Amino acid sequence: MRGGIELRHLVRSPKELSGHLVNVVVALLLAGYISDQVPGTRVPMAHLTLAGFAAYLLFQIGLVNLPQILVTEREEGALLRLRATPGGIPAYLVAKSLLVVAMAFGTLVVLLGAAAVLVDGPLPHGPGGWLTLLWVCALGLLAVVPLGAAIGAVLPNPREALALIMLPSMGLLITSGAMFPLTSLPVPVQKIASVFPLKWMAQGLRSALLPDAARAAEPAGSWELPTVALILTAWAVLGFLLAVPLLRRAARRESGSRLSERHRKAGWSGSRTA
Repeated sequence: MRGGIELRHLVRSPKELSGHLVNVVVALLLAGYISDQVPGTRVPMAHLTLAGFAAYLLFQIGLVNLPQILVTEREEGALLRLRATPGGIPAYLVAKSLLVVAMAFGTLVVLLGAAAVLVDGPLPHGPGGWLTLLWVCALGLLAVVPLGAAIGAVLPNPREALALIMLPSMGLLITSGAMFPLTSLPVPVQKIASVFPLKWMAQGLRSALLPDAARAAEPAGSWELPTVALILTAWAVLGFLLAVPLLRRAARRESGSRLSERHRKAGWSGSRTA
């Protein structure tokens, strides 16, 4: 029920939808300007970039957008209201997860569809490719959405949330092989990137969208799909173990006086700025 309300709110919010469309446009512009081939193959580098950017969009929605949403709603008193609702925190987390999944899959469909039409972008080859695309996206979102919720539960305010999350996420975009072959990076960087889910999300999407010849550009020379599933599952379990208790802790700490004080400070800061 709550998830349906969240989805209707998203559909009726042109500002939120336009933000995701801007990311799609950026990906298409990058793909349109890249004319090289993946080293050692005849696969267009633009296809590798689009597959990696698709993974990053899923990662960004779960690990950047979601914490901002949670922190903003906490500032508006959402967690305070959940304290008086039986099962409020789990229901809230499920609703936000549904919202993020809808945003992510919607953005992915628009990106891949527009890329296929406008820049001859890649699409899965056969039923196996589509199946891989679905399970990698689903498991990748399970890996980052609870983690994003856990981060949102501890960050102080929306502005600091964006500042604290964007820099590490951009660093992961560069070091996870999402935009160019991971083999072009130093081995220590590859090992660090392999700890985080973005590297495996991007690798899984490449396996679904690129031909087998592109495996030559992978560090292991293969897609390593069992490892992709294992790492993403581990992050999903860790995220859920962190998210629910941290959200409950944040809700317990909320009170009417704390909320009023934050609103007072926000109003005072706004008047000083003006």
